[in-house]
Amino acid sequence: MHSVHLAVLMTSHDRRARTLSALRALEEQRGLPAGTTFGVHLVDTGSTDGTPEAVRVRHPAVEVMSVGADVPHNQALRIASRNSRSGGGGGGPLGGAPGGPTHSWTHQLWLDDRVELFPDAVANLLRTAAAAGTGTVVVGAVRNAYGDTVYSGRRGRSLVLVEPGEHRPEPCDTYDGRVVLVPRAVYDLVGDPDKVFRHRMGDYDHGCRARRAGVTVFVAPGHAGECVGGPDAPGSREPGIGVREALRRVTSVQELPLHPWWVYCLRHTWPWAPYLMLSPYARTAARATLGRLRG
Repeated sequence: MHSVHLAVLMTSHDRRARTLSALRALEEQRGLPAGTTFGVHLVDTGSTDGTPEAVRVRHPAVEVMSVGADVPHNQALRIASRNSRSGGGGGGPLGGAPGGPTHSWTHQLWLDDRVELFPDAVANLLRTAAAAGTGTVVVGAVRNAYGDTVYSGRRGRSLVLVEPGEHRPEPCDTYDGRVVLVPRAVYDLVGDPDKVFRHRMGDYDHGCRARRAGVTVFVAPGHAGECVGGPDAPGSREPGIGVREALRRVTSVQELPLHPWWVYCLRHTWPWAPYLMLSPYARTAARATLGRLRG
């Protein structure tokens, strides 16, 4: 079997404990093919809680780059990908390939720092990829502390969450970017997430572009890991806020800014793009109005 070197792409922001837990779980992976190596490329977006310093101390082989707090998630992921192609990352369990350049990776692994991988997660992803062929993206489903699937592959225009099978991979159309294995052949065909999507939607767009290019996408059997920590802030769904504030939040970079969302709809949902473009904003306004009336 050919040697496997994974370029692990991670971002972080003020999640010191979670980031360290994610790296520890990655370091403790078992059942990997002989000679498997990791090169971890972490881009920290202006943490003030000591995340970069803690990673450098506890995982010195991890390549850490600090950028400004104004760099959104999708852009940080693109920077991590660029770093994986330009060198960096030393030896060790989470370092580069011994005796070889970092750009010789065979797969990229997108890994959200809020996800603690289960011990056999990476082996399961690689096994699924090997069975499916080199032109296949493999998604790792992620559950919460209650056992419910919260991130996975997605199907259809409404992006329905795909439950992982117990023993067989499940086909999907696109994916949440929490745990995604991208083989080199697919990367060479599709590239990085598009820079037009600054924070969100870059993962969904990447999956749709991959499928359009003829790439197959599967969700690996079982769950790859667990998402730690509490739920995200309610944002535009926060009870009691007015319509103007709800629309301001839903069109912010953290949710669905107008131009990237229109690009996504135009690329992947035509001829329903105009309707789908407006629908989340209309729902947000209606929800805020009803909330105020009930309050």
